[in-house]
Amino acid sequence: MRPIARGLAALALLAVAACSAPVASGINDPYEAENRTRHEFNRKLDRALLRPAGKGYVQVVPQPVQQGVSNFAANLGEPSHFVNHLLQGNVEGAVMNTIRFAVNTTIGLGGLVDMAGTLGIPEFDTDFGETLYTWGVGEGAYVELPVLGPSTQRDTVGRVVDLFTNPLTNSLPKPERYYARGTSVASRLGDRGRFSETVDSILYESADSYAQSRLIYLQNRRFRLGGSGADAYDDPYSTGDDPNYEDPYDDPYADPYQQE
Repeated sequence: MRPIARGLAALALLAVAACSAPVASGINDPYEAENRTRHEFNRKLDRALLRPAGKGYVQVVPQPVQQGVSNFAANLGEPSHFVNHLLQGNVEGAVMNTIRFAVNTTIGLGGLVDMAGTLGIPEFDTDFGETLYTWGVGEGAYVELPVLGPSTQRDTVGRVVDLFTNPLTNSLPKPERYYARGTSVASRLGDRGRFSETVDSILYESADSYAQSRLIYLQNRRFRLGGSGADAYDDPYSTGDDPNYEDPYDDPYADPYQQE
């Protein structure tokens, strides 16, 4: 475990060096030209492979089997959530992840059935990108990754580290390890098939699919990390921090014709 710990520390330091201070609002996209090139590659890959595979998966595989695969993949991610919650100092989340993993692995038939959800035990999903956020690491620039899609510099480092934060990654023997990866891929294909109309509307029907994908990702990610979904939107009428500006609509009940 020591080499892994040293690797996590090195990647965390890399994230601190690469990412700027947290962005309160707006979009930081200095690599837009390169990002758009990767976005077009991802669109072509989706159109040629992921889109038809996702649709075929949800049409051929029975829904109960799809749900079981998704449950199994989600259960395999619980140890990683546990580690990240510990790194964040979130004891409640770590305890809940442990309980969910224990319940679903035993009476949930190895995770095929979400018995923890049935019993009312909530999910506490997280990742190393969120861990870096709790440590004060800035979001950094927006980036679009090949195959993986929208991300930020901070979340990109988080995705790499998450490959090693799950204890099951190194403890499972090779056949079972391959099964675990296969169920994760199948779960993602199921998501692509189930949300096909929404994804298609963004990638193929919007006027600028790159800008739309970027905005949606940043809004959702910042909202999840405790910000506002509007943080990714640049308000052209924003007054900034000008102390001399008086908002005429600050009091909605004020009489505009009243003489002072």
